Amino acid sequence: MTRLHAGGLQIVQAANGYRFSLDPILLSHFAAVGTIEQVVDLGTGSGVIPLLLARLTQATNLVGIELQPAQAARAQKSVALNGLQQRVEIIQGDLRWVRRLLPAGETDLVIANPPYRRPGSGRISPDDERAQARHELAGGLQDFVSAAGWLLADRGRFAMIYLVERLPELLARMAEQKIEPKRLRMIHPRVQEPAKMVLVEGRKNGRPGMSVEAPLCIYMTSGSGREYSAEVLEMYGEAVDSD
Repeated sequence: MTRLHAGGLQIVQAANGYRFSLDPILLSHFAAVGTIEQVVDLGTGSGVIPLLLARLTQATNLVGIELQPAQAARAQKSVALNGLQQRVEIIQGDLRWVRRLLPAGETDLVIANPPYRRPGSGRISPDDERAQARHELAGGLQDFVSAAGWLLADRGRFAMIYLVERLPELLARMAEQKIEPKRLRMIHPRVQEPAKMVLVEGRKNGRPGMSVEAPLCIYMTSGSGREYSAEVLEMYGEAVDSD
């Protein structure tokens, strides 16, 4: 079990399966702006995003959709462990069939930390949970953005973290679903290094016009160590402990 000091959350994770990374924490803080009531997290994994958003926002209805039964069961345990059953629901199901799971046009915020890699790119982990978390084995970019397009209310927001190298593809898929990009923030390992990841927010049927926010740097500028920057430490709540 992992304890997130950000909000005092406790997250149940497999000892040898998929374990969440920094990415959902960065994404949750990026998305936790404005008034939010209804949230859907696509491919929720251990449920860390809806749990974090329950602490960071006043949202009353947070749903995580997860394909893998073992992952969904652990996410459900985490919801109960944190006493958030009245606000957070985990649905075990396939986001590619989202129309069978949830109604159209009722969600204020759809959020996603999807697999980044196409099936033919890089080594695929022999562990099923890690493989599906990293490679598009059970739903690719188009599936995630299409699901968002179905779920979002008019002017609803879609927030996602993704590879910089696939940003043009992401923006094209968003355009297909009439999700207008409104905010963008590049994520750099360090200030002097190129961006590797990007945070993007779009609005369903939004007006044209996008703002590019200040870069987010993961590690401290000086030295070659892996000490987190002050901003990332603040997001974490200064520490993450594992039991």
